[in-house]
Amino acid sequence: MDNLIKVLLAEDEPSLGQIIKESLETRDFNVIHASNGEVAYELYQKEEPDILVLDVMMPKKDGFTLAQEIRKENKAIPIIFLTAKSQTQDVLEGFHIGGNDYLKKPFSMEELIVRIKALLDRIALTKNNEHLPLGDYSFNYTKQKLLFQEETILLTHRESELLYHLYQRKNEILDRAFILKKLWGDNDFFNARSMDVFISKLRKKLHKDPKIQILNVRGFGYKLLI
Repeated sequence: MDNLIKVLLAEDEPSLGQIIKESLETRDFNVIHASNGEVAYELYQKEEPDILVLDVMMPKKDGFTLAQEIRKENKAIPIIFLTAKSQTQDVLEGFHIGGNDYLKKPFSMEELIVRIKALLDRIALTKNNEHLPLGDYSFNYTKQKLLFQEETILLTHRESELLYHLYQRKNEILDRAFILKKLWGDNDFFNARSMDVFISKLRKKLHKDPKIQILNVRGFGYKLLI
């Protein structure tokens, strides 16, 4: 049991909580289930989980409030939100306060398991590799540089942050409004134009490997293809 990935699940609906818990345990996860946000916070401090799966709407303390409190203590632990809300603003709020991913109810257990494993794999890759593989490039996020064969290509802080978020969601769409809020602080016209300029700069710095593309998915965001 000690070697299993420990998941703290905060879900106030008893039947759904039990289904999720049993489904994850059949896949060799160690699941601690809390029925509200206050209990979840106590268990977080006591159990030291590897990942959090938090329902947004919970009694006593909602998932967003819980995540904010935990983020003050731990910037790295991965958080997945479960939400019945479908409005973009609610999703963006979850990302803004430190969520890594979200699932809209109803969802399949297979999808949740895939999201958990993908998120843990991405974070492990970032922790264990100073140089992240990026096609024929090597991306050093902490030192803000790209390596191509013997060449070193320096990145600005914002270029590095933008590329890191694209890399975290490679081959998926990076939501335009989310990244504008995250890096520029506001989703307005002028910041959007500024981000377009940074995307163009990244494309130029990655042009030596034609397999790498940063696509503009109109109306949604950007997608890094490797």
